Amino acid sequence: MTKTALITHADCLNHVTPDGHPERVARLEHLLHALEPLDLNRVTAPMAADDDILRIHPAAYLADLRRALPATGERAIDADTWMSPGSLDAAFRGAGAAVRAVDMVLGGEAPNAFAAVRPPGHHAEKETAMGFCFFGNAALAARHALDHHGLNRVAVVDFDVHHGNGTQDLLWNEPRTLLISSQQIPLFPGTGNANETGAFDNILNIPLPPGSGGREMREAYKSLAFPRLRAFEPELIVISAGFDAHRDDPLANLNWEVEDFAWITAELCRLADELCQGRVVSTLEGGYDLNALSASARAHVQELMKAAT
Repeated sequence: MTKTALITHADCLNHVTPDGHPERVARLEHLLHALEPLDLNRVTAPMAADDDILRIHPAAYLADLRRALPATGERAIDADTWMSPGSLDAAFRGAGAAVRAVDMVLGGEAPNAFAAVRPPGHHAEKETAMGFCFFGNAALAARHALDHHGLNRVAVVDFDVHHGNGTQDLLWNEPRTLLISSQQIPLFPGTGNANETGAFDNILNIPLPPGSGGREMREAYKSLAFPRLRAFEPELIVISAGFDAHRDDPLANLNWEVEDFAWITAELCRLADELCQGRVVSTLEGGYDLNALSASARAHVQELMKAAT
């Protein structure tokens, strides 16, 4: 019970993208190598059931993905999003890791958990795969906690540099959730402005200007995000943990350092201690410079470990 759970599966290495694609197998390989020395409760991610996916995506969408899966080679779903023969198994493991993480944390098997999986999830909309993503893992974690475990309020905090348009789409009409998302604006996917607030005022978007760094992020979270979290009083905090706001990331223009990812993780864990018995579930999103991703994710997990003791 006292160890942070690390949930992953080798199937997540079998989602293959074309040479030069930023969302590549090496991302997870490097990240897992960085976490090897840490004393974690290492858990094999199960395959999500169709019923898990159907909490957030319609059956027709799942059928379309299965039809699109290539038997060999790679197939483009859009300009950014590709499938290989192992892609759906990887996506089902990612979703299964999110479900297992919630089950472990809410069941008392772990104080908090990190799902080290790929492909990422926060760009997958209800009926659209995009932005490297197929299933909305963070939204699924929230809905699983609400519908299966009977929680009344779940917060999702997304600090990936790109706006989690998929998570926003999936939770827009869900009054039992609060989504807080910070992102560089302007940047792909072109959403995430402050006036996007959800059907029940349940979404807080925090645009961050290109070139800004950790100081601006910390001020925004202290003045905007943390007061909203306290007012919402969540029973679980789900983190969409993207590490592409790092200054070295090739796909964006924010200037966070490793210490900034450690800070935001520590602060969210402190709030979880205050509000929801320390219960935190984190799932990997972006991060495309291998060294920055590995160092930042390790700092993130180390703060989860500190909070677990």
